[in-house]
Amino acid sequence: MAVPKRRTSKARQGKRRSHHHLKTRQNTYCTRCGEPVRPHFVCSNCGWLNSQAREAILIEEEEEGS
Repeated sequence: MAVPKRRTSKARQGKRRSHHHLKTRQNTYCTRCGEPVRPHFVCSNCGWLNSQAREAILIEEEEEGS
């Protein structure tokens, strides 16, 4: 069974774990309504897809009256 001969120092351990940090979430803004939207996601407010510049979800407006 393999056993380390020497203890791993904090500096060496930190160098190895330097890439394990979390990255901040990048927000973009919808070109149609201006709401903050995650990249490659459909806008929850208007249904617009920025990456393909098209409407992904058709939102029907409710009729008043009747």
